Amino acid sequence: MDDNNIVPLLKGRIEEAQYKEQELEEYRNNPFIEALPPIFSENEILDRFIKYPIPNEQDRIKNKNLRFHMIKRLKNFIQPLPDHFTIENKLSTMVRRGYLARNPLDITYIQRQKILNDINVKDKNEALEVLERNMEHIHSTADSLSIIGISGIGKTTAIERLLLMYPQIIKHEEYKERLLSRTQIVWLKIDCPYDGNLSTLCKSFFKDIDDLLGTRWLQKYGYLNRITSSMMLHMTTLANLYGIGVLVIDEIQHLINAKNDPEEMLNFFVTLTNTIGIPTIFIGTFKALKIFKRDFRQARRAGSEGNIIWDRMIKDSDEWNYFVETLWEFQWLKEETELTEDMKNIFYDQCQGITAVAVNLFILAQERALNTDSEKITQKIIKEASKEDLHMIQPMIKALKNGNMKDIMKYEDIAINLDDISFQHKTDMKILGKIKEMADNQQKYYEMKRTNRVEDLVADTAQLGIFDELTDHELYDLVKKVVNSFGIDDDYNLMKAEAIKRALNANEKKKIGKNKTIDVPYDENDLRKILEIAKDKGVHVYEILKKKGYIKDPIKEFMKAE
Repeated sequence: MDDNNIVPLLKGRIEEAQYKEQELEEYRNNPFIEALPPIFSENEILDRFIKYPIPNEQDRIKNKNLRFHMIKRLKNFIQPLPDHFTIENKLSTMVRRGYLARNPLDITYIQRQKILNDINVKDKNEALEVLERNMEHIHSTADSLSIIGISGIGKTTAIERLLLMYPQIIKHEEYKERLLSRTQIVWLKIDCPYDGNLSTLCKSFFKDIDDLLGTRWLQKYGYLNRITSSMMLHMTTLANLYGIGVLVIDEIQHLINAKNDPEEMLNFFVTLTNTIGIPTIFIGTFKALKIFKRDFRQARRAGSEGNIIWDRMIKDSDEWNYFVETLWEFQWLKEETELTEDMKNIFYDQCQGITAVAVNLFILAQERALNTDSEKITQKIIKEASKEDLHMIQPMIKALKNGNMKDIMKYEDIAINLDDISFQHKTDMKILGKIKEMADNQQKYYEMKRTNRVEDLVADTAQLGIFDELTDHELYDLVKKVVNSFGIDDDYNLMKAEAIKRALNANEKKKIGKNKTIDVPYDENDLRKILEIAKDKGVHVYEILKKKGYIKDPIKEFMKAE
């Protein structure tokens, strides 16, 4: 494989199998399903999906060089929208239903693996036919889903965020007092090679499995003289062996660049879903529609769970207003700029409702404002940031702004011909309303979360019993500053370590200060106190003792003598 074309592997967490009671009868007695997290509620999806880099009041008064870095936190800004809930519901269903016919305790699981091990063909087309023919008696419950949308709208970010809500690898040892030595890969995301080459994709698959599990399948199945049909079969074998819950293929539009028939790879994945039973999600730009619409059968089979057309947000829509109003709250400038209707219109004109462009434009505008005396975002700054800092995409933004279909079609990543699409994904206003209602309280939620963290840290820190010089109030203030210096979702143990470190320093300083004051704990007439007074005034102690009456005046005493 060409190392220059390797895309970083998305890695999730590894868990030991813990089986959960299933509410739905069809999901019971299946280790692959019972080891998954419980089905997420809408509140849980929002809580796990949302990512707000909320600035503190203290942040806005810090030096410019620090705030320049803080502004970059917006790169991680993720705003939940109705599409995200729709995709998670489909993903959750696809994974579980895909396992219905792949129960590792069922005899068909072993039968499927044996068939795959026995197949040995050289021709790629024949390989697909043999797979379908040999598997036709084994039922598949897997579905596929296509997510097609404008470049930069957040398709990849969304699917990665949703995948990471699930463990990626689950280790099985024993199920209901029965030996079950299985490694389950719940999800795997790979990118379609830029040249659309099926051989390259197979090798990427082997390498990703190796990186996750420490195996050597790429060396065994992917060396140079391996023919593609053989690698395809080994890929299906491993997909079944490791019980892959869902396979996500991103950048599917790259199939257009394939030297051979682009439908070849699509055929393979459709077969993977319908025969091996591996649910598949295809993600691509509108350019990928050319592949699907060539053959109605392919369009239907590549989207048995439905197709989501994800276009840019429409101006003045509830979705856009909610998005930009939320984004606008995250300013690290000394003077906060109000989001007026005029400002909102200017901002939309410069980003055209594309998520990635909007976020980057807001970052660039803040960076420019940071270098002005007023530190305030203006309409002029937004236009300058768009024109100068995002000049590479100006032709595309202009085409969208003018609505000129001829110009828009020059940029296939953003083009969408509504006449060619028989399905449209409509925004669920009910879900959007619920998101807005929940997110309206998000700031309060984060404040409550910070308060809870402060209280937990105070309790854990005080429990150590080593900060005897600090009052409860002093410890609380110290811990609160520590929590505010971290992000809301940062690791609790890191906060705890920092809190203990600062408390130790504060306790030691107070102890030293206390010792200094204890050095002279004398009464006013104590001789040692008088000595300290003499030192402070720079006079001989004799003078102080004489003044205090400890030493008599010898002449006066002589005159008194009889």
